[in-house]
Formats: sequence, C-alpha cells, structure tokens
Amino acid sequence: MQILHFDIKPHNILLDKNFTPKVSDFGLAKLYPIDHSIVTMTAARGTLGYIAPELFYKNIGGVSYKADVYSFGMLLMEMAGRRKNVNANAEHSSQIYFPSWAYDQVNEEVRVEMEEVVEEERKLIKKMIIVALWCIQLIPDHRPPMNKVLEMLEGDIRNIHMPPKPLIYPSSEPIDDDRAEMELETFSTSSSVPIISASFPFGDSNDV
Repeated sequence: MQILHFDIKPHNILLDKNFTPKVSDFGLAKLYPIDHSIVTMTAARGTLGYIAPELFYKNIGGVSYKADVYSFGMLLMEMAGRRKNVNANAEHSSQIYFPSWAYDQVNEEVRVEMEEVVEEERKLIKKMIIVALWCIQLIPDHRPPMNKVLEMLEGDIRNIHMPPKPLIYPSSEPIDDDRAEMELETFSTSSSVPIISASFPFGDSNDV
C-alpha cells in the first residue's frame, strides 16, 4: 500500500531537533494499492494554493500520487521564493501568481536581486525553482515522480531541462501528448539559453 497525503503544505512539515523534516497531519490522507495508478475521488480535498488541478479538472488526468508531487512543488516554490505563491497585493499584475513570474525570470536569465544571498545559494534557489516548475505542471503525467524530483534536487543544475511555463487551469488547446518522447537523462541546458520543450518524460512511471 502507499499513502496519498493530499495536504502537503508548510504547516504540515515539521522539523525535529536535527532539522530533519517530518510530514504531519494525515487527516485527509488516503491509502491505495501500489499497483493502482488512479484513485477514485468524490470531492476535492486539501488546502487552496496546494491542491493539484486534477482534483478540480477531471479532463486533465486522474488523481494519483502526482497530486502530492504538485503540492510539494508549490511548497518548494515558496521555499525558494521566500513568499506565498499567490499575492493579490503584488505591485505588478505579472507578479500575482509567483510561479509564473519566477518562470519568466529564470527563462529570461534575469538576475533577481536577493539580500544576503551568495552566488552558490543563488544557483541552489534557481535549481529549486526549476524543479518546482516541473512538479506543478498542469497535466499529472507531465510531473516527475518523487524519486526523480530528489534526483534533480541532488544533481547538477546544468542537467535539468527547463519545463514549459506552468498553467493555472486548462487551456482551450491542450499540449499534444504524442510529442512526449524525450528522456530526462538527455536533458541539458545552455548557460545563456535555457531549452524550452513540450516534451514530457514522466508520463509512464509509477515510481513514487
């Protein structure tokens, strides 16, 4: 059996005396067999801002462990940006949805000024944002499994491919899944021109 938490968010991640993170509050969690890829749901569950879109839009894919991957991505984005992902009081409308704004900054190689951040930390923050952007892809099959997320976070940023810009809700022209053939191991990025692609290597994996 495996667990779907359905409420991954900052308030539910606790740190022990060694700063080891522990997931808490399994009130919304659901058990389901490992060999079952899709979970039957009668209603959306979770906290707004962290709920995966497939819990609302049934036409983009079934509910699976990828819902927790999405929630983790939103959590990771907040950690990297040191701010909430939705800010209605943002100075510019383009900054209201932080993941979209962050994507533009990384994609355009904009150097965002951060106080008390050394260059090594800046690279780590950029890597966290790129991995988070993969985790919050609209289509569940386009998100990496958690073992791949860990691999990307522990790996070299130069080996992480830039994902497509995340959407908040389904567009009228969905991405063609037939083009999803590229393997993650072949991903590479240029230091000056990030590679943008509509290819998604994560659709067929059931690894958690």
